[in-house]
Amino acid sequence: MNIPKSIGQNVVIDETVQLGENVTIGNNVILYAGVSIGNDVVIQDNVVIGKQPARAKNSILPETGTLPPTVIGSGCTIGTSAVIYANAQISDNVFIADMATIRERVSIGDGTIVGRGVAVENDCKVGIRCKLETNCYITAYSELGNFVFMAPCVVTTNDNYMARSKERYSKFKGVTIKDGGRVGANTTIMPGIVIEEDGTVGAGSVVTKNVESGKLYIGVPAKVYKDVPEDQLLKNQ
Repeated sequence: MNIPKSIGQNVVIDETVQLGENVTIGNNVILYAGVSIGNDVVIQDNVVIGKQPARAKNSILPETGTLPPTVIGSGCTIGTSAVIYANAQISDNVFIADMATIRERVSIGDGTIVGRGVAVENDCKVGIRCKLETNCYITAYSELGNFVFMAPCVVTTNDNYMARSKERYSKFKGVTIKDGGRVGANTTIMPGIVIEEDGTVGAGSVVTKNVESGKLYIGVPAKVYKDVPEDQLLKNQ
């Protein structure tokens, strides 16, 4: 393990942690067993990396035992009080802002920004150069492609039964947002919805049906309003 570039007070680093070169560690940081940190990473105060998930007694999630360690790529910044669970895979140059939570079995692609207070629940995949803005919520079992934009306070869902009926156990389904998909502030996306490439949803909408490629949807429930302007399509950026 390399010696950190700088290290704060009250830091706990398990002896099996692997640190790259030029790593900066703030105060009150905890790095759990097996965590791997790349080069030129900044870890700010009160960050927890590699935490094993705790399971409520009445949880529907299966017992998983001890999960593999967390991997953080090079050039990342982990903001104050962020928590990254075990078996998360964070690629290079990812920015994770203050108070964000990244759950177990999540992968996040190169150059993505995870905003303040964002929660990415278990078993999600986030592509490269996405932007998840302040306080948006990515529900479990969701998949976001590349260059996806999620405005502040977007909510995604995966349970049409709202925690009633055992039938729901086999029907949890997160959302899928394909490359270039964009979602406006305070939008709610219902379980299993697919937003196709360059599909766009206006602020404050409730998405109950799949969003077509290159179309702008608005309203409650969201309906087609018009085509996405040609100059805003991903291919023209």
